[in-house]
Amino acid sequence: MRLKGLFIITGFLCFTLLVIPIQGASAADKVITLKFANYLPAPAGQSKICEEFNAELEKRTDGRVKIRYFAGGSLLNAPAVIKGVAGGIADIGLSHIEYTSGRFPVMEAAELPLGYPTGWVANQIMNDFYNTFRPKEFEGFKVMWFHANTPSMLMTVKPVRKLEDMKGLTIRAPAILGDVIKALGGTPAPTPVMETYDAIAKNVLQGAFVGGGEAKNLRFGEVVNSITDTWRVGNSYPFYVVMNKKKYNSLPLDIKEIFDALCGEYKERFALMWNAQDFDGRAFAKAKGVEYIDLPDGEAKRWTEAVEPIIENYIERMVSKGFDESEVRGWIKYLREQTEYLTKKQLSLHISSVTGPPELRP
Repeated sequence: MRLKGLFIITGFLCFTLLVIPIQGASAADKVITLKFANYLPAPAGQSKICEEFNAELEKRTDGRVKIRYFAGGSLLNAPAVIKGVAGGIADIGLSHIEYTSGRFPVMEAAELPLGYPTGWVANQIMNDFYNTFRPKEFEGFKVMWFHANTPSMLMTVKPVRKLEDMKGLTIRAPAILGDVIKALGGTPAPTPVMETYDAIAKNVLQGAFVGGGEAKNLRFGEVVNSITDTWRVGNSYPFYVVMNKKKYNSLPLDIKEIFDALCGEYKERFALMWNAQDFDGRAFAKAKGVEYIDLPDGEAKRWTEAVEPIIENYIERMVSKGFDESEVRGWIKYLREQTEYLTKKQLSLHISSVTGPPELRP
């Protein structure tokens, strides 16, 4: 009996020694690793905030989630991001909808020249529009948050004070921004943004239609002489940060709760970051002697009337795709009303901007 008992005890100890390492390995396997693709270069403000998001997610999940971060297009370039996330090449991706023009037709309503006054308003309105209408075109994704460049401004080699000054100017402006430049009397050129500085310096282009922060970020303040505040017609692109929906659904419930809360926080951080970049851009440009021009109300009205056909063309295009005209006009109405509401909200929050009505200026 003693010998039998000894065998039993020995067997139990051996089983325990075998099981403990296996259990330890199983716990280690529970670490969730996600791949995040971002086409923007690592030094960009947007990229830095994404890095902070990754670190904060790992911290709040006690290391149960780790993110492999691929900035600068090292995993997926801008046009490939959305397809790459859908196909699982990346789990999370950052890009904007104009890199896949026509892929997100409903969301394109939010980039029409509707007069978003500031970067903060533009960022808020992209999220509000999506959350209100939930376009089916994003059904395969978990939308983490939208963000948007500040209203596009005219950075030119010669001053633009009225519509007539646009004649003869070739301006870097792709896609719908190009439609705006054409409507204003200029000639649009879809030049890659990283080639625009040299093109202006060589007078191949006479300017660019971009957010105010690019005066510093892309150093356009070195090669232009004036910046016209065109917020009443300056488009903002809907940028997105999305996750593969199947991957999101596979996350444990407690991880999802942490993830969702963090997305809400970083949506607002992006809004403030984009808004702040205009101040950096203005300081840089003014130090280079660049003149900032505001359009008087009467002149601004001429500009808004000039771009109105772009909005009507969008409505006609969506109707031709099978959407009801009243529905599409409802999107436009919502965006205009929400712009007015958010402008008042920004004022109440005492958030200053470079662009927009005088009461929002510092």
